[in-house]
Amino acid sequence: MSTSFTVAYGCVLAAALLPIGCAALAKWGKFKVSRKDGGYDNHNPRAWLASQADWRARANAAQANSFEALPFFIGAVIIAHQLHAPQTKLDILAFMFVFTRLIYIFMYVADMATARSIAWTVGLALNVAILFAGA
Repeated sequence: MSTSFTVAYGCVLAAALLPIGCAALAKWGKFKVSRKDGGYDNHNPRAWLASQADWRARANAAQANSFEALPFFIGAVIIAHQLHAPQTKLDILAFMFVFTRLIYIFMYVADMATARSIAWTVGLALNVAILFAGA
């Protein structure tokens, strides 16, 4: 088993940062607007995000889904490492997962529902492939 920080482990870090990026996107351009004028409310951020519409609401939903996808991905990468999956194969699959999640987020924010669902399905299939990469 490798004891180095692999590309797959780096992808875990990248995937863990995706929800933060989605949240930042949902808040984009609203930091300098006063709260009374609809600007970002850091005193009550969840309620503010819940009150958003259109692309901001979809960015917030993408944030939630990114958090939901994270445990399976982390677990799959760790299990694949423990099962001595071929490192190059694991690295490629993990990178493809993160890339697919980026596409998913873009499709979600752009309101491309069918394409988003396809990207989600591809991400799930990649997670399964990662899980069994060492089998």
